[in-house]
Amino acid sequence: MVYRRTENVVRRLAARHDAIIEAAHALASEGGMGAVQIAAVAERAGIAAGTVYRYFPSKTDLVAALVAAVCEVEIGAIRTAANAAPGPLSALAAAVTTFSARALRQRRLAWALIVEAVDADLEKTRLPFRRALAAEFGTRLAAAIAAKHLPEQETAVAAPALVGALLEGLAGPLAAPVDTAKTRETVQTQTLFVLRAVGVVDAHARGLVVQTALPAADAPL
Repeated sequence: MVYRRTENVVRRLAARHDAIIEAAHALASEGGMGAVQIAAVAERAGIAAGTVYRYFPSKTDLVAALVAAVCEVEIGAIRTAANAAPGPLSALAAAVTTFSARALRQRRLAWALIVEAVDADLEKTRLPFRRALAAEFGTRLAAAIAAKHLPEQETAVAAPALVGALLEGLAGPLAAPVDTAKTRETVQTQTLFVLRAVGVVDAHARGLVVQTALPAADAPL
């Protein structure tokens, strides 16, 4: 006899899975990857540690799921902002602005998911996020190049370099202290830097930064 899960059981399992990811998200936002421990996640989610292990056999599995969940949301936000832009160059600016603003709002989490020093196994789970960012920015770069808005360049090299610059400037150990009163200025500086780096010398004069609205604070990193 084959046991089939009822819809209620499926919903309950999915809800518990989501609760575990949300607990891990909250802990990473507060204390980085070091705070994402199975026992702590279980306590935050209000369930037994054994239940967490049934969903995620190890911390590595849990972090991989957390990174995947955040990646889906962030890439979706970047893509939505870029697709709403009036042209390929504005789309690139919107993509950079959106990622920068959202990362600044959850800087501790961005640091935890991307640049915090972790062991080799955890580092492997975080690489897909960086790859997805590079791929998305690479798509925007390629479109702007094809439209003759940017000089010819190797997007496979430029896109990862762009990601590296953003991450170091926003959440790396050399990043300036967060000043919430100057979030817009920080985001605009990042966007100007990226646009100049890929060949737009008059980005400010053309309104690519000034006219790019900061994204709303719904569902940041």
